This record gives sequence, structure tokens and C-alpha cells, in this order.
Amino acid sequence: MTPQANSAALSTADLRPFMRWLVGLAGLAGLVVLARQSPPGSISHQIAVAPFRAMADAPDLLAQSLWEGFVGGMLYGLIALGFVLIYKASRVFNFAQGILVVFSSLALIEAYELYVRLGLPRSVGAYLALLSAIAVVFVLAALVERFMLRRLVNQSDLILFMATIGLNYLLIGVGEIVFGGVSRQMITESLGLPQGYLDLEMLGGRVSIQMLDIAAASITLALIVGLTLLFRFSSLGRSFRAVAEGHQAALSVGISLNRIWVIVWFAAGVVALVTGIAWGARSDVSFGLQAVALKALPVLILGGFTSIPGAIIGGLIIGIGEKIGEFYWGPLLGSGIESWLAYIIALSFLIVRPHGLFGDRAIERI
Repeated sequence: MTPQANSAALSTADLRPFMRWLVGLAGLAGLVVLARQSPPGSISHQIAVAPFRAMADAPDLLAQSLWEGFVGGMLYGLIALGFVLIYKASRVFNFAQGILVVFSSLALIEAYELYVRLGLPRSVGAYLALLSAIAVVFVLAALVERFMLRRLVNQSDLILFMATIGLNYLLIGVGEIVFGGVSRQMITESLGLPQGYLDLEMLGGRVSIQMLDIAAASITLALIVGLTLLFRFSSLGRSFRAVAEGHQAALSVGISLNRIWVIVWFAAGVVALVTGIAWGARSDVSFGLQAVALKALPVLILGGFTSIPGAIIGGLIIGIGEKIGEFYWGPLLGSGIESWLAYIIALSFLIVRPHGLFGDRAIERI
């Protein structure tokens, strides 16, 4: 094949995803046109016309839904960020990330209650408990590296994945023994996180914004920026990428797998702790909170398993899509739409772009 023909073939292949999107959008536009011509009480009209008319009639409710979806999406992205860190450095999907959220949060609450019983002021006890929880996360990362990862160097990804499943159930058992199985209340006020609501008069109505949501979104953005800069511009980030390419290759150039794994698991643990604080402030902390980590799967599919910004972009798509779908299409499709809509959105993206919006395209040469 000539270079010109080869270039033309590559260009055609690169345009295929966009052509699929154009065909899909054209089909969707056709359905909307047909729905507008249907009677108001028909199913097609209620699905394709009535929700958009409701958005136009009450823009303040639309703004409220978009804000709540934005905050939920940031928190989903924060959950996915812990998965991305470990996968980016080791190509292993960490099944135990969900229980890390619960374990680190319960360690924070337990340490806080201990310091308060010792007579320390609540604000001082809260920040000492935060440092103690970070120390627990570091010790846990060192133990995981010493007794699990170090013994599985150069093993297949499947074996490492199965090891994280075992770690997940081990932490569940240890956590229930140490912390008990009852739900606990997050110490948001003692940590100094803002409380109350901010009411804004806009778009002919009122939009209510929780101050805690603003703080959670700001902390998430700070983590994203910091970790992105760390991976892209530091020597430590280059070491992470080298380890991801292959254990033996990293060892051959003098990179310490032990040190890298401790650091990346520690970073994922800190992200899990922040996730637990943010989610625990919205509800109690219990072992059921680890189920929230399942929402990271569609987020990772959208953003890509190796992209830190992709975790946030994917989270925003899922969060906003869920909230808009629940508010405008939920009464028609059922109140449980929020439990399955994220996976439908992810499946739609998966068909068109299997490696995600920002994921690495896998190319194998034979």
C-alpha cells in the first residue's frame, strides 16, 4: 500500500466515531420531529417533547438540577480518581477502593471520638484525627505493598485483580471487628466545613446551593489539578508510567517498585479518605457506603481508565445525566432510573468509543 493510500485509510478510520455520532444525532433529531407531530398524550410526546418543554417553562428548576448533577458528578469523579491512580501506575483495577473509602472514614471518626474522650477541644481533635487517619492510610499502603504486591511482581493482571478482591473482604472483616457494624456520623462541623445554604434569586425563581457542596467541589478540583501536575511533570509521575508499562522493564532501569506502589496506594487512600468525608457529610458512614464505588465503573468507561481529568469529565456526564433523567424522565420511566441510567449512558459511549473519551487506545502489532 502506498503512503498516500495508507494515510487515507487512517483518516477514514479516525472519522468513523464522529460519523457514528452524526448518524446517532440525526436519528435522535428525526425522533424529536416525529414526536412533535404526535398527540400530547402519546408516549413519544412525553419522552421527546414534554421534558424539554418543562425545562423551558421552569429554567430555575433546570438550573437547580444542573447544580445538583454537577456536585454529584464531582463526587463520582472523586471516587473514580482512586481507581485511576492505581490503574495508571500498575494496570490493576483495585476492587478494594470502595472499602478503602469506608475504612479510612471510620478511622477518622474513631480517632476523633478518642481525642474528644481525652479532653481535647473538638476542633483540635478533628484535625489530629485527620492526621491520624492519613497515618492509618499510609500504614495500610505499606502493608499492602509488603505482604501482597511485593509477592506478586510480574504476575498477570488477573492475579493482581483477584488479590484486590481478597483484600476487599479482608478489610471488611477487619473493619467490622475494629469499628463495629453500626453507621457513624461524619464530623463535618468539627472539621470546619461550611454549613447552611446559599439561596440565589435567578431565572425567575430561587436556586438553593448547599455550602458543603461548594467546598466538596473545590477540594475535588484541587486534588485533580495537583495529581495531574504530579503525573505529567514530575519525575515521580514518569516513574509511575514506567511501572505501568511493565514491572521487569521498570526494575531494569532502577525504579523501585516497592516505593512506587506504597506512594500510589497511599495517594489512592488519601483520595478515598476525602471521598469518605464528602459522601459521609451527605449521609452516615457505614459499610454500605462502599456500594457507591460501583458508580465509578460507568465513570471510568466514559473518561478512560488512565485519565485523571477524564475521571472528572466522566463523573460530570454521569452526575448531570442522572439528575436530569431522574427529574424530567423519572416520573415516566420509574423512580429507580438513577440506579441504571449511568450504565445506559456508559454503554452508549462504549459502543462508539471503547477506550473512553480520554483513555489510551490500545494498539497491538503482530
